Amino acid sequence: MITNCTAFDGYEISPKFRQTVEERVVRLERDAAQDEANVMTLDDAEHIRRQLRLVAVQRAEALRMRIFLDRARIRPPQAAVAR
Repeated sequence: MITNCTAFDGYEISPKFRQTVEERVVRLERDAAQDEANVMTLDDAEHIRRQLRLVAVQRAEALRMRIFLDRARIRPPQAAVAR
């Protein structure tokens, strides 16, 4: 029997890991914008198609990571264990 329906169903991550993922999202979004801007300099239709596919994949990965971060919470610090 489920007694706590409001229990957290996401992930617990460390602050350092969260920061690393956030930095990766920023890089992906920046690279996608740069790659999309570069499309204007391309002449070959196949190259343009591949470049736009790259942009789409970068943005999809950034979105996937943002969704992960939205579902994750920072792991509370563990108390020091006395020995």
